[in-house]
This record gives sequence, C-alpha cells and structure tokens, in this order.
Amino acid sequence: MSANERRAEIMRILNGRRWDTVPRLAAELQVSRSTVNRDILALTKDYPLETYQGNGGGVGLPGWYRPNKNILSRQQQEALTRVIESDGPDAEIFREILEAFGARK
Repeated sequence: MSANERRAEIMRILNGRRWDTVPRLAAELQVSRSTVNRDILALTKDYPLETYQGNGGGVGLPGWYRPNKNILSRQQQEALTRVIESDGPDAEIFREILEAFGARK
C-alpha cells in the first residue's frame, strides 16, 4: 500500500469512527506508529484533524466535519435503519455506512 493509499484509508477510517488511536491505526494498517504519525502530520495540511495527547489520546475529526453527509436519500437511510435494528450479522457495517453517508447521527 502506498503512502497516498494509506492516508486515504486513515481518512476513511476516521470518517467512519470519528476518532481512533495511533496504535490501533498502526496495527490495522500493518505499519509502525511512526508511519501513522507521519501520515497524520501530512493529512493535517488538507484536513481538520484533531490530535489528543496522553492517556486516552488519539486522532479524530471535529464534529462539524462531515464531507459525505446527506448523500443517502431518506428512503435509503430508513432501509439501512431497518437492517440495523434487525441486528443481523452486517448490522455494524450498515451502521457505519449510515453514519458516514446519512443525515442522521
């Protein structure tokens, strides 16, 4: 995975989760913590990333930053909500999709 692909994946993860830790991102992307830190530093030039130091620290996106909001229609959001409420095996995946692309929180 190239640096650009990895940085796009970090942003995809943060758009879905809104916040994560550097160690968790590093493990998920199979790179070192310093690589993730360099990627975060590079991403701060183009995105409003917030970093938190110390215990419970990590990196996240501010609440106002939602680049993909309102892409889903109301009908699509309602259908995803029904799937999520059924608590099927993919409910968490659909919850992430709704969070990333729907108008509801």
